[in-house]
Order: sequence, then C-alpha cells, then structure tokens
Amino acid sequence: MQRLPTRLDGPVLIEPTVHGDARGFFLETYRRGVFAELGIEDDFVQINHSRSRQGIVRGMHFQPGMGKLVSCAHGAIVDVLVDVRRGSGSFGHWEAFELNDSNHHQLYCPSGFAHGFCVTSDFADVLYGCTAYYDPHTEGGFAYNDPEVGIGWPADLELIASPRDAAAPRLAEIADSLVFEYVA
Repeated sequence: MQRLPTRLDGPVLIEPTVHGDARGFFLETYRRGVFAELGIEDDFVQINHSRSRQGIVRGMHFQPGMGKLVSCAHGAIVDVLVDVRRGSGSFGHWEAFELNDSNHHQLYCPSGFAHGFCVTSDFADVLYGCTAYYDPHTEGGFAYNDPEVGIGWPADLELIASPRDAAAPRLAEIADSLVFEYVA
C-alpha cells in the first residue's frame, strides 16, 4: 500500500497493492500497522455498505468524532471531502477523488471533514469503515450543491438527492455551530 498526495491536509488517499492474474485479484483492504505508517491510527468500529444507481448523490455529511475509510467495491463514484474545521485555512474547500473497482483506491476522511459522493457508473457498491458508531442525533450536513462551496460534481449527470440532502442548509448557515476546530 502507498499513500497518494492530496491537496487538502488531513485526508489520506490509499493505493493498495493489487495481486492479479487471469483468475481475478487479491488485495489487502486494511492492515492496522500499515495504516498507522500511512497516518491513519484510528480504530474502525462499524462498516457500512450502500448501493446506489447512477446519478445518486449522498452528502455532504459529518459526525463529530467519526472518521471514514471509503472504497468502491463495484462501479465508480466521485468521492468528495470538504474541510469543515473552524479556523482552518482551507475551511469550505473541497477535493474530489475517483474511487472505483479498477483503481481500488481507498479514501480516509478524518473527523472535521464532510463527506459525500455521486455514482458515475450504472450502479455502485460503496463500503465505509467508521471510527465511531452512527448517531443520528449528532450527524450533520450541508447542501451538496451549495454554490458558495462550489463542488465540481460531474456535469454530465443529473444528480438525485434524498429529500433530507436536497433540503440541507448551506455551509455558511451552520458554520458558527460547527464543533470541529482546526489544530495546527
């Protein structure tokens, strides 16, 4: 496994070593010691699996104390992180990554970043390990299409959001209530 560069400080993009031949492939998706060497020392306590069809957008979500390790086991997604740490020089900045069943990349989204994705293939299975248990009382989010954040979602897709995500507030509307603080 190796760590690939990211523009934002905090997220970790991982390229696994894939052993493949005519029969298929094998790769390690997690090894605690290697992940620690790559800068991820969190323990994962919950693994989630979602399946979505093309154009579905999920996000932008966050939960205090929860980091996520995201991968796309089947299909392809554009995975997006937004810095929501108050006091960060990159507050409100976003970065997108293509995760798919060909590159096998994994993206670590630390606490203090909002996470979302859209499906670019016919459908996609997305797996994410979480460092805290899901708590609907502490989960938050903001609009995936917030014009001030300006996420560059794929222009050739009609994005379809859940009613909750479609009605989410803009980041500026919740910025003062965010509990995430930037620590240099």
